[in-house]
Amino acid sequence: MRNFHLPGRSAVFAENGLAATSHPLASATAIEILKNGGNAMDAAIGAAFLLGVCEPHMTGIGGDCFALYSLPGTDEVLGMNGSGRAPAGSDAEHLRSAGHSKMPEDHPASVTIPGAVDAFCKLNAMHGSKPLAEIMAPAIHYAEVGVPVAPRVASDWIGALKNLQGSAKSLYSINGQAPQPGDRFAMPKQKEALERIARDGRAGFYEGPVAEDMITSLRALGGTHTLEDFAQNTPTPTTPVSSSYGPYELMEHPPNGQGIIATLMLNMLKNFDLSKFDPFGSERTHIEIEAAKLAYDARDRYLADGMQNADHLLSQDTADALANMIDPKRALDLSTGLTGSVHKDTVYLCVVDKDRFAVSLIYSVFKSFGSGIASDKYGILLHNRGAGFSLSPDHPNEIAPGKRPMHTIIPAVLRHQGKVIMPFGVMGGQYQANGHARFVTNLVDFDMGPQAAIDGPRSFPEFGKLQLEDGYGVGVKTTLSELGHSIVEPDTAIGGAQAIRIHDNGMLEGASDPRKDGCALGY
Repeated sequence: MRNFHLPGRSAVFAENGLAATSHPLASATAIEILKNGGNAMDAAIGAAFLLGVCEPHMTGIGGDCFALYSLPGTDEVLGMNGSGRAPAGSDAEHLRSAGHSKMPEDHPASVTIPGAVDAFCKLNAMHGSKPLAEIMAPAIHYAEVGVPVAPRVASDWIGALKNLQGSAKSLYSINGQAPQPGDRFAMPKQKEALERIARDGRAGFYEGPVAEDMITSLRALGGTHTLEDFAQNTPTPTTPVSSSYGPYELMEHPPNGQGIIATLMLNMLKNFDLSKFDPFGSERTHIEIEAAKLAYDARDRYLADGMQNADHLLSQDTADALANMIDPKRALDLSTGLTGSVHKDTVYLCVVDKDRFAVSLIYSVFKSFGSGIASDKYGILLHNRGAGFSLSPDHPNEIAPGKRPMHTIIPAVLRHQGKVIMPFGVMGGQYQANGHARFVTNLVDFDMGPQAAIDGPRSFPEFGKLQLEDGYGVGVKTTLSELGHSIVEPDTAIGGAQAIRIHDNGMLEGASDPRKDGCALGY
């Protein structure tokens, strides 16, 4: 139980349904959809569309998504990969010849086909109980009238404004400036695109005027995208990968997402009795940092769409061998820089309804405001997920036509003795796999509830530096420095998170990260 003398956030308990998102309007929308007879999939999709209006620097219909979910009456976890592919005209050698050693983040070459809308439409058709037009109505309304800009969104917007180019500069600013908390921000151009999707489904986005607008805007800047690229996009059902840790089984998407790196980290951490350490002390932090360095090095070497060595990264023997490289008394001299580009801009949400349909969904435009390119007519901000590709010749993740890039965004589900007990996710770019491992070890080794497991301070090794949040004590920082870590304070808090625990007594427990503007709500 938390200390009520100190600032903090209580968990949210409810029986009929619960939603946790990174923005209050999206959480409220999800609950309204549930109250009006919709199921968890309806609520998750409706909230996701709205988050594209509430947090346009983080997500939107020009981006990708992944979902894990379990249907009522079953504990089987199903997956949907809503990440798009590189256009047929993609050419790694051409980019190298143009002088690029890594994917250019602000160029159409890094704009893979947006996959989220297709996935939402397919999930709605497969598992929704409400028509798309009904669950999209809140997003359409707020796109027209605007939303009050939340404090964390406003703070992020200031630094992200420089990423906008062309018409996006005026579409995603207020008189050229980042909005302030409480300013109203609207997306009237995108309202018509949302209406077309609500009316025509995927065809409203991947065919006709909306697709033509995106293609024309991209090709004017040197893109190779075609109507055929958009029309051929399709989401892919997936079978999750998993690993056990204590009493839990962590379920993750298989590659091209980095969920397999979270399972690798947990398998490595099994070699250490973390429970004997202070949860926020130097010993536990050091071990986790070293495991992250090794796991992310493996990611950057091997992880790719259709990778052939997934079993190697899932193997406990592999994890044990890597864990043996960890020196409790000294930091490894190992760079963890991503082969391509990284980002910290994503929204994650989860919903559980009265029938215990559970949905874990993550949705992103990659870098802040994605590529910075918006389509001219409908103002659709296009992601730059292709920046996750490599330009190293013969690398497994080298860009190629029809290939999906390595993805950082990963939803998760925990099972206990085969029973689904918790959809959860951790935002924060490449931190996410580390964040999943930390969340699970917080639950298991330190007996934290979901809210406490989210609230605790975070660390992450990136580009040879150790990012350490303010929540660690001075003594911890000193000890970590003496162990050889080069400590820097991150520009902002590391990521965000949401979780919903399904208790045996039928109660739902929701948790939402105070690092974001959102909340958990139930009824």
